[in-house]
Amino acid sequence: MREEQSERQGVVQSKRTAPVAQKLKTKPSKYDVDRIGQRGIGTGSNVYSLERERRLGSALARDIEAQTKLVADPLITEYVNGLGQSIVNHSDAQMPFTIKVIDSDEINAFALPGGYLYVNSGLIVTSDNEAELASILAHEIAHVAARHAARIQRRRRIWKLVSFCSGPAGFAVQIAGFLSSMKLNRDPEREADLLRLGYQYATGYDPQASVQFFETLRAKEEERHNLIAKVLATHPMTDERIRRAQKEIATLLPPKAEYIIDTSEFEQVKSRLASFTHSRHEPEDSLPVSADAVHRMHRCSDQV
Repeated sequence: MREEQSERQGVVQSKRTAPVAQKLKTKPSKYDVDRIGQRGIGTGSNVYSLERERRLGSALARDIEAQTKLVADPLITEYVNGLGQSIVNHSDAQMPFTIKVIDSDEINAFALPGGYLYVNSGLIVTSDNEAELASILAHEIAHVAARHAARIQRRRRIWKLVSFCSGPAGFAVQIAGFLSSMKLNRDPEREADLLRLGYQYATGYDPQASVQFFETLRAKEEERHNLIAKVLATHPMTDERIRRAQKEIATLLPPKAEYIIDTSEFEQVKSRLASFTHSRHEPEDSLPVSADAVHRMHRCSDQV
């Protein structure tokens, strides 16, 4: 593949020509990238109202921000927000997004109902380029656009767990329960994978980036097991999932002349975050959303 450097709006971008795609099959209208925003994604009777979903997400977001340390550097926060919002603008999302960066080495990102998206600084530092980071944000945005959390929580009534578990433990339980329920339900994950590819593609990013990111993580898992295991636990990338993504890219996405791979803004932000790593001092009582919390929630959810 050919790589070239070009200038767009003052930002140096690394672009790559796209491979020749297979002959496109007839695309289901629900996943037609030419109709993003007009496909009825996230509609149906088995969801909360948008207003109620936003209120639920807002309550969880307040708990998160009371228990975790956020990155305040405007260079970093404005970059991540801008990247996320550009993907939101090329998605089926029906609500505004609030996007923030958590100061944590854990390699993860997660979205709450109502459009609250949190990105760990460790994910940014671990990503090799902007396209890889965009792929993870697109996956989380897809969950919100399809309103997966609202559908799952309504069916399983996990929102009422707070009556069983309160205080700081209750916070970890609520968030972890949401993440656990998303992980354990295959249909939302499959739909989010498919929507993510379309959102990446529509925003101009290489849809292969997410596959490359997780293949790199799996190769490095033994080297950085504790940090990488968390993102693989909540975003498992199995061989079957990789094959499905590659097939969907080849058969559902029309050929493009080139894709955005990286930008100078991303490299600047990544370098800035890396310089902060050794000086980070997280409060002892902070409660990052971790795999351990997910397991605690799984046990507590048996009470519902």
